[in-house]
Amino acid sequence: MTGIKNSPWGVFKEYIIITLGLLLYVLGWAVFLLPNNLVGGGISGLSAIIYYATGIQMGFSYLVINGALLLISLKLLGGGFGFKTVYAIIFASAMLNVIPPLIPETITAELAVSNGKLLSTIIGGVMIGLGIGMTISQGGSTGGTDIIALIITKYRNVSPGKLILLMDVVIILSSMLIPSYDASGTLIPFAEKLATAIYGLILITVNGYAVDLYLSGSKQSVQVFIISRKYEEIADAIATNMKRGVTMLNAKGWYTKEESYVIMVMTRKADLNMLLKYVKTIDPKAFMSVSTVMGVYGLGFDTIKLKTKNKERH
Repeated sequence: MTGIKNSPWGVFKEYIIITLGLLLYVLGWAVFLLPNNLVGGGISGLSAIIYYATGIQMGFSYLVINGALLLISLKLLGGGFGFKTVYAIIFASAMLNVIPPLIPETITAELAVSNGKLLSTIIGGVMIGLGIGMTISQGGSTGGTDIIALIITKYRNVSPGKLILLMDVVIILSSMLIPSYDASGTLIPFAEKLATAIYGLILITVNGYAVDLYLSGSKQSVQVFIISRKYEEIADAIATNMKRGVTMLNAKGWYTKEESYVIMVMTRKADLNMLLKYVKTIDPKAFMSVSTVMGVYGLGFDTIKLKTKNKERH
């Protein structure tokens, strides 16, 4: 079995992309959302609600809540989140405290406040979504409701995506029940908070679309065929490090008349770049074919749901 380790330069590039993604994520909040008292989903949305109600900087509550969730996940799920997620949470928490005070009011007034809440919601949502997509594409995560969904789905057969969406909606709607104040300390009226909640629902829609767009449809699955003389090393690396099933198909090259194997792998599009990196590291000359599939059902993918009749005929 061959363990695959990225070169120092490869690891450095991954963290650079994660860092840039997190900066884009924070700038979306600092420039477009916070100046308009807008809310969103996830832990960042909850932190924004706390900030509007108490004045506590987003970074503090973001770090505390995510830190608690990480500790719970280590207990219930094991240490599968990795250092990149820890780095992402700590860096984002720090930047949520550092960047907003550094941005001049003239910039936020010109870019965000003067353009209205709807446009700020769309632009901020795109920036946040792209930032999250960049982080996920390099194996990182901003934690938050994703961790809660993983914990719940470990004990209940429910869709993680639906859980995350439900939690985002609950967080946004809860903003109407909690007193909020603008930058001057004036209490925000309920009618304006109702509009803010609607903007929040638009935000998570734009945000989710931007993430999927960056990851080229991460919820879809792909079928990958790999032809390489080093098929054993590649198969071991994919099965061991990516925890994906690998199927070996008997094959014969008609030109060379040599017997060999073709590796077939089913994986998510979000994991495709990582898989290609593994193969390239082992055999740069490997031949690969990637195709999008309509649906994949079974362990690790979607579940076939059958409707049961209330009454069975005997």
